[in-house]
Amino acid sequence: MKVQNYEQAEQRLVDMPGATRCKVRKLIGEADGAPSFSMRQFEVAPGGHTPRHQHPYEHEVYVISGRGAVMEGDEARPIAMGDVIFVAPGEEHQFRNTGDEPLRFLCLVPNTGA
Repeated sequence: MKVQNYEQAEQRLVDMPGATRCKVRKLIGEADGAPSFSMRQFEVAPGGHTPRHQHPYEHEVYVISGRGAVMEGDEARPIAMGDVIFVAPGEEHQFRNTGDEPLRFLCLVPNTGA
């Protein structure tokens, strides 16, 4: 069993083309013995965003704090603390911070996508 505070996980810049002012912490993954899924915590600074992309696996997302928008194709859908988002495999998406404080969210993906 793993028990730790999220701040103990190393925070790294998201190093993908199209990412701006975005950091990630890998909270749980294969290295912890998780056989199927990884849990990551993203932090997007005001004015920042994740890359606009798609992939063959799903995302389950829970917004911890802040305000933003998730781009579903060309449509911006508002998101805020407490919202949950399901991104289907192959669906183009991007998370944007539209507020004045960091947008933080948990993202669960299969280990193949982590």
